[in-house]
Amino acid sequence: MSLAQPTLEDIWKLFQETDRKFQETDRRFQETDKKFQATDKKFQETDRKIKQVTENIGRLSNKLGDFIEEMVYPAAVRLFQERGIDVHEVHRNVSSRRHGEGIEVDLLVVNDTDIIAIECKSTLSIDDINEHLQRLEKLKRLLPAYSNKRVMGAVTGMVIPDNVAQYAYRQGLYVIGQTGDQLVLRNDLKFKAKTW
Repeated sequence: MSLAQPTLEDIWKLFQETDRKFQETDRRFQETDKKFQATDKKFQETDRKIKQVTENIGRLSNKLGDFIEEMVYPAAVRLFQERGIDVHEVHRNVSSRRHGEGIEVDLLVVNDTDIIAIECKSTLSIDDINEHLQRLEKLKRLLPAYSNKRVMGAVTGMVIPDNVAQYAYRQGLYVIGQTGDQLVLRNDLKFKAKTW
């Protein structure tokens, strides 16, 4: 049994069929590429919208933090005087940069011997408390005008989950919260503040 040799016409038909299949495959690749480009545009638009929403949330969170600061500012002296700490000055947004390090404190409540650094957040978290503890560790070094004072810390927020308030208490921080229409120190009278 012998196999017949393909004719030139057979080879030409094979080339035409192969060319047709290549053109069909190329057309499908182009359609797929257009779909990928459309999908990529949608992803870029989604990324842009997510970035915009994230920025808006960040601005809102900062505004809520400012709102908390505005609430605590006039009450800070009263709150600590009621606890026997005779403070008489409140300073806002204190910041310093020294030796490549920086510090920012929302509120400083001060007298001749004591300073209480208050961190104000819209929703207080354990991470916020840990960051504030680090801030308190470097306060005297970066704000040397206060190096001869006893430093204490306080935290406040519009929302303070109970576990977060308990954590702050265990870390030796005052917790300022709202009850009814006024601010109070949530720490009980046997509380001993940590000092730096």
